[in-house]
Amino acid sequence: MTKVAVVEIDGCLASSAAITYDVLATANRIGATKRAHFEVTTLRYGPRRRSGHPRGVDLVIVPGLGSASADELELKLSSPACRRARDMLAAAFEDGTMLAASCASSFLLAETGLLDGKRATTTWWFAPLFRQRYPKVNLMTERMVVADWPIATAGAAMAQMDLMLAVVARFAGPGIAKGCANYLLLDERRSQAPFMAINYLASQDPKVAKAEKWVRNNIARDFAIEDVATAVGLAPRTFARRIAAVCGVSPIQFVQRIRIEAARSLLETTRLSVEQIAREVGYAEPSTLRRLIRRVTRHSPRHFRSAG
Repeated sequence: MTKVAVVEIDGCLASSAAITYDVLATANRIGATKRAHFEVTTLRYGPRRRSGHPRGVDLVIVPGLGSASADELELKLSSPACRRARDMLAAAFEDGTMLAASCASSFLLAETGLLDGKRATTTWWFAPLFRQRYPKVNLMTERMVVADWPIATAGAAMAQMDLMLAVVARFAGPGIAKGCANYLLLDERRSQAPFMAINYLASQDPKVAKAEKWVRNNIARDFAIEDVATAVGLAPRTFARRIAAVCGVSPIQFVQRIRIEAARSLLETTRLSVEQIAREVGYAEPSTLRRLIRRVTRHSPRHFRSAG
């Protein structure tokens, strides 16, 4: 029997919490004849809620905090409820309890210092703030789940589904996890990359935003990364550091993402051939565009054409 405590912090993402309970309940039903069983309790933290330290718990799960903006998230992290939850997580880990969190709740784990020197992920649009606050954590923005037990983290909002499948696989076995995925119609998703909007991330830094605009304005040209850096008045190494801090990618990947976004838009809104679109976004060889689209989105160009 695996004893699980689910932490609900005041204002947490209701869908994230519901997914947690639903997947664990499904695992219990599927695994009943195979003795795979989760015993679940809830810990609530808020202005008038003071849950104590969980005893004899194997795993603590923290669903998404439900913060809509960076300012709101920082304010929430400094609240008494989050501070109490943070201290509880640190103490539980010290007692040998495993931890799992998704979306903005990855920040709560980082607040404990337990992620220092380790890999983690979080919701992609909070990645710049995460890197700023926790430079010692190896943030892997593109990953949907980083299950480096005894700690696991997951990406944005609905990545709680992916996190829970990882939890079930770890504690009840891959077979039951697959059964949960089939029963609940959950697809395996390994990356947040198909959902990441590079223009949103770029807008967090004036120089990076200027670089994004320059690339879009020159997208059909064959240019070097040094040309982009020069256009925004930065040395190539400084430019690379700024891109990594804001977008979590290399300069080459930054340009590729912009080109792929432009290509995807053309696939969805025009009847241009892939060969024509490749030229429009700066690739002489259509095969290069096809390969990059498949690598980043896990789909072929045809998928986006049919969706348009």
